[in-house]
Amino acid sequence: MNDQWSHQTDVVVIGAGLAGLSAARDLVAAGKSVAVLEARDRVGGRLLNHELGDGQVTEIGGQFVGPTQDRILALAKDVGVETYRAEVPGENVYVHDGRAKRFSGHTPPDLLALPDMGIALARIGKAAARIDPAAPWKAPNALELDGMTYEMWLRKAEITGGGVDLVNVFLNSAYGGEARDASALFSLWYVATFGDETHPGTMERGTGTTGGAQDSRFVGGSQLVAQRLAVELDGRVHLSAPVRRVTQDPTGVTVVSDAGEWHAQQVIVAVPPLLASRIVWDPLLPPQQDQLFQRLPFGTLMKCVAVYDKPFWRAEGLSGMGLLRGGSPIREMFDNTPQDGGPGVLMGFLGGKEWRKWAHRPARERRGAVLRCFAQVVGDRAFETLDYVEQDWTAEQWTQGGPTSVAAPGVLTSYGEWMGRAFGRVHWAGAEFSPYWNGYMDGAVRSGQDAAAELLAQS
Repeated sequence: MNDQWSHQTDVVVIGAGLAGLSAARDLVAAGKSVAVLEARDRVGGRLLNHELGDGQVTEIGGQFVGPTQDRILALAKDVGVETYRAEVPGENVYVHDGRAKRFSGHTPPDLLALPDMGIALARIGKAAARIDPAAPWKAPNALELDGMTYEMWLRKAEITGGGVDLVNVFLNSAYGGEARDASALFSLWYVATFGDETHPGTMERGTGTTGGAQDSRFVGGSQLVAQRLAVELDGRVHLSAPVRRVTQDPTGVTVVSDAGEWHAQQVIVAVPPLLASRIVWDPLLPPQQDQLFQRLPFGTLMKCVAVYDKPFWRAEGLSGMGLLRGGSPIREMFDNTPQDGGPGVLMGFLGGKEWRKWAHRPARERRGAVLRCFAQVVGDRAFETLDYVEQDWTAEQWTQGGPTSVAAPGVLTSYGEWMGRAFGRVHWAGAEFSPYWNGYMDGAVRSGQDAAAELLAQS
């Protein structure tokens, strides 16, 4: 064996997103030798900054943080990355069937849909409160909830089309899908994770701006947190090193990547479940765990970003936030301008069924459709762009979708108990394995830290 190809270490961490990097950080602090193997040529996973020039960035991956997301906030503070409030002063805009209305606060001005939305929020809250974030498959009515889609559950609760559509506006960016794509159990569990050990999850916290999940952003962009972690790990992160095979035997684990072969005592796998299932395992993964991972695909999501010389909408009393219904390609959009106010940036989510409708169309046609949506919210100056950028997460080889894994009916009650179960010397981490803020940055950090603690306890 070529010595330059073969390496020895205590622990191999597969994946250099927040989960893998935070796990590696804790292991190094505990005195373990660690190698982090990352398939991409960068760190950050689903965090990705886009350079705007003059040192400014905006995010085209995950970006928001808020209350009860204490793990990511503490980690960012440790590595010297500050936060700032994301909400921009001004009125929001609600667009329904091409008609735009300004509004203040968090309640869109839809007199027909709002009563249903109020009922939906109350029933979602009551049902989510009965679900244990650490074991949703043990909920009192888990089999019933897991036997239907979320849309079926909402309609069974007598929520009409308008209320369901408003729920879907949120799910468009949260799932990269809609209520019909996920089981009711998964969806209510997802709401139950919007908190921590002392603050039960609520829909309001998950969808809110100030005081909610979209409360704050990172100065310098969210990917800076991962980049600072990688610097702190000081040469332990190996890029362009996709892992192809993991072999366990009584003496340890052998991890084969495109950048070499590592022999370790234990491994933490911190990549999306579906991608983890595609690694060659020897011995094979437990079939129940493999079946679970194959049933946790990502949704479909593209972030569309338009750049302007300045955030002109602010001078017109607009926040840049828009909610759009009635077949609009963009269902939800935000002001994504850097902290110091320039250049101006608008960001919209193209997800779920709208992604399926638009992703295959010519880029020029799609750009026009997106900018027309932006213009409905901020006016025709939306067409006067300096730059326009799309990040289609389904086209990323080492992600293949976004923003999170979604479970269809039957998955959690059939296989959920295998979610984070260690496989011999292999431990699991990633945003999808967290009982709190599942699929979010905080969930990624929490799961990485918890996986490191589990590994150290067994050492």
